[in-house]
Amino acid sequence: MIRFTRAAAAALLVCSVALPAGVATAAPTDAPPPLPAAQAAKAATLPAPTGPYSVGSTVLPLVDRSRTDPWVPTADGRALMVTLHYPAAATGGGRPAPYATREEARLLAEQLGPGVSGDVLARTRTHSRTDARPAPGRRPLVLLSPGFGVSRWTLTHLAEDLASRGYVVASVDHAYESYGISLPGGRTLTCVACTALDEGGVHGSVVTSTRAADMRHVLDRLTGPRPVWKHADVIDARRIGMAGHSIGGASAASAMVADARVDAGINMDGSFWEDLPADGLRGRPFMMLGTHDAMHLPGGTDTTWDRTWNALDGWKRWVTVAGSEHFTFSDGPVISRHFGLPQPELPTDRAVAVTRTYVAAFFDQHLRGLPRPLLDGPSPANPEVNFQHR
Repeated sequence: MIRFTRAAAAALLVCSVALPAGVATAAPTDAPPPLPAAQAAKAATLPAPTGPYSVGSTVLPLVDRSRTDPWVPTADGRALMVTLHYPAAATGGGRPAPYATREEARLLAEQLGPGVSGDVLARTRTHSRTDARPAPGRRPLVLLSPGFGVSRWTLTHLAEDLASRGYVVASVDHAYESYGISLPGGRTLTCVACTALDEGGVHGSVVTSTRAADMRHVLDRLTGPRPVWKHADVIDARRIGMAGHSIGGASAASAMVADARVDAGINMDGSFWEDLPADGLRGRPFMMLGTHDAMHLPGGTDTTWDRTWNALDGWKRWVTVAGSEHFTFSDGPVISRHFGLPQPELPTDRAVAVTRTYVAAFFDQHLRGLPRPLLDGPSPANPEVNFQHR
């Protein structure tokens, strides 16, 4: 049986995370020294994207009124906030894109401890420009879903990097599943689902199945007959992938089961909350990218990885990263380093590089048909990366 547990505030980005029963989340015993005042007030800068394209971004508020929100049934439909990152024309214009709203950042900063300023977190510098003109061409689409309790912007360094390599990336915030989601008009949704799962006994499959339906709506609105984005013609609806962190990664598998349009998926360090059906993912490729420890090694405490691995029926990889921890696969390492929070053994720059490299290689191979030998086994350039069950 699997339950949700609230991780210790000192352990990087704190949120409700899925852990097998009986597994404790240990907090570091030594608190980091306080930051110098000048550094504490200075905004962080995300790592620069590595691809050849400039990056544009736009925010799309969506509401699916065909469904009742499972967390707040009286809500007017199911609210979603989507940030699109995409390859931009070199002279596409636009202004620097914000990282997060002040209220979103404040609510997450409260979970990180008194040394983290929400105002400084919100001012984190990105590498995209708001509403820049897209570069010409038709692009594969990648959906991104964040971990439980955190927001879509905690996957920004990955989204910008994929966009710089030629992908349209839709990062999705799911209503009432984050500490704070800002809606148009100044309203902020808080994490009703956190209480429902941590204290109310609601099973995590409610989250993954709901997020699968969320992604179906996002695809309908981006690739359907009346797309919500004015530049939606740059999206190639025949090439769609999904990746997610933590329960967002588990939701990638659920979305593939529910929607045949999703061609390939990645779970970044999330426990699976729903078993795959007898026919698996009907031959579609899937990668599990996680920590190299007792949690996500074969035979580990998260038994859902072994069970899901056996049920996957197409191309598959089980990749673990030495020295990583749960939030390695998000913006967590960048935030942790900037604010002087405890960090895992894997340095921030390596955490960013490994995540970007293997996620991009997977989608290059399976959405673009570009062979990526990096996915065939260990690489001297990435000694932290281990392949299981090869």
